Amino acid sequence: MPIQKLFLVAFVFVLVFTVVSLDSQAQCSICTRTAQQLGEKPARGLNAGILYLAFTPLVLLGVIGYKFYKKNNEKV
Repeated sequence: MPIQKLFLVAFVFVLVFTVVSLDSQAQCSICTRTAQQLGEKPARGLNAGILYLAFTPLVLLGVIGYKFYKKNNEKV
């Protein structure tokens, strides 16, 4: 399997996994313990904030991966 095709498959897998897992609880054990003490509504806000902070690096990784893919598939 060529590297470009492998990269595309891996990128699509990560993208689909990210979209599917957005509903999951994105908390470490310390954040989970803190959220349990805060109550239901603040815990949801904490979880949304964690997901928001995780979104930016994933978008940057996607943009870099897309540019890498496009650069390697240019016709010379």
